[in-house]
Amino acid sequence: MPDLLDIITSSDKRKKILLLLQDGPITLGEIRRTLNFNATGILPQIRILEERNLVRQEGKQYALTGIGQIVAKHLEPLVKTVQVIEQQEEFWREHDLTAIPFQLLMKISELGDTQIIESSIEELFEPHKEFLGNILESRRVMGISPIVHPVYPDFFLRLAEMGTDVSLILTRGAFYKVEKEYSDMLAQGLSFENGSLYISDEDIRFAHVVTDVFFSFSLFFKNGVFDSRADLVSFDKSALLWGEELFNYYKERSVKIEKL
Repeated sequence: MPDLLDIITSSDKRKKILLLLQDGPITLGEIRRTLNFNATGILPQIRILEERNLVRQEGKQYALTGIGQIVAKHLEPLVKTVQVIEQQEEFWREHDLTAIPFQLLMKISELGDTQIIESSIEELFEPHKEFLGNILESRRVMGISPIVHPVYPDFFLRLAEMGTDVSLILTRGAFYKVEKEYSDMLAQGLSFENGSLYISDEDIRFAHVVTDVFFSFSLFFKNGVFDSRADLVSFDKSALLWGEELFNYYKERSVKIEKL
């Protein structure tokens, strides 16, 4: 007899049935309609789950057993994690993930439905237009960056002037560049009550923005080169919370700059 782990993971239909039944007992017809399975394809899978005491029949409905509830509860985060990785598998494979705190890496499933916004070759050294547009629609912006694009100092200053809450964390090297090349803008930005700036001495290998609207993430390649072309983006509420937790993780390890 196949072991329980094989029963659960070797069939996509069985996984989907277990996850679906977490919401409560439903009929065979409801399972078929929800999962878009035909009766001949789904009944053998239900029988297997019944044989292993994961699912039971209650009249015309099917429900999880006690063991089934335990298994489904632990199966769901695994399935969501795999889905997030598979959505953008090339992105995750090619980039350096070491700067993402372990506890957040283990919750990567919270990024939900992600997409890659990619610049064309002609726009390679320009900020992503969609990225800037999404920020302009936001009331609150939190960002982390080890790089300084010449467009950003003025852009974030204008946001603060418009009343947007702006909190930024720069690596020390990035801060020195801003202080040297954009000192007037920096001094003006520090004068706003709705603007905050922090310096981190850690080796942050990503650029990140999270707002009340969207989440954006740019990483370094494994060879140490920053990928200025591809942004991983999500609008899911869980992704915004994940991004805010990442910002706060580095904020707690940074020094706030009150004045020059």
